Amino acid sequence: MHKSVLLQEVIEGLHLHDNSVVLDGTFGAGGHSLEICKRFPSTKIIAIDEDQGALDSAKEKFKDAKCEVVYNNDNFRNLDKVLASAGIAMVDGIILDIGLSSDQLENSGRGFSFMKDEPLLMTFGSHKDMKENPSSEILTAEDVVNDWSEDSLEKIIAGYGEEKFAKRIARGIVDAREMGRVKTTSELVAVIEDSVPAGYRKGRMNCATKTFQALRIAVNDELGALSEGLEKGFEVLQSGGRMAVISFHSLEDRIVKQFNIKKSAEGRGKIITKRPITASIDELKANPRARSAKLRIIEKI
Repeated sequence: MHKSVLLQEVIEGLHLHDNSVVLDGTFGAGGHSLEICKRFPSTKIIAIDEDQGALDSAKEKFKDAKCEVVYNNDNFRNLDKVLASAGIAMVDGIILDIGLSSDQLENSGRGFSFMKDEPLLMTFGSHKDMKENPSSEILTAEDVVNDWSEDSLEKIIAGYGEEKFAKRIARGIVDAREMGRVKTTSELVAVIEDSVPAGYRKGRMNCATKTFQALRIAVNDELGALSEGLEKGFEVLQSGGRMAVISFHSLEDRIVKQFNIKKSAEGRGKIITKRPITASIDELKANPRARSAKLRIIEKI
């Protein structure tokens, strides 16, 4: 069961009021938005998620909610187009909960987890369309692993995964694919295990963790989407409106931090969180996934 991270901190930090319009750019299971609906029944929620399955599942939770929810199957980097199609010019609050949900990790069947044997997809969007349209140009982890150059693989594994054995893993992938395409998570894990030192394989963190993370970020252009979403989101905020962003990766948090500093320096934004808000001890006990979460909030002047 997915648990919304830093739920109370996000809702309180947005400083909402009755009749607010809130854009939830990473709707997922709808936890943050559902809590907003409970506290502010007159709120209008613009829900965006790239995963249509997640939207369909979340709708059941909102059938008795009094607030209005407008569902959109899209990436939050396109929030300007979503709002335009809904006839909305400005919003009072924005939520971005960046990264992978526990539902996607456990139940998507798209190869996010190295603990399961699944196809190497790692796409946030549903792969139903890929099955119906085999000629689709959607990039998958299988494409990256099998078609990208050794140098490119090393760069993304080192850059996005911050993996110290990126060079060895990239070399191992290139060697392995000469014997045939690497198509599943278990095949990729085996390649990684064969590429790193024995001591690293026995470490506290699974030796495949950082490589899987890097591939997921590359496949979904997560850092590009975040940068674009922040810029577009800030532009559609009302004066006094706030944008709350939860990140789980140091590269993402750095992008959010630098964006907020930039808007503050321009005199257009007020940084609400001088330091990122992190999960309490009680939340960590109930939801270990929250351990790396960092919440930053900015208000538009």
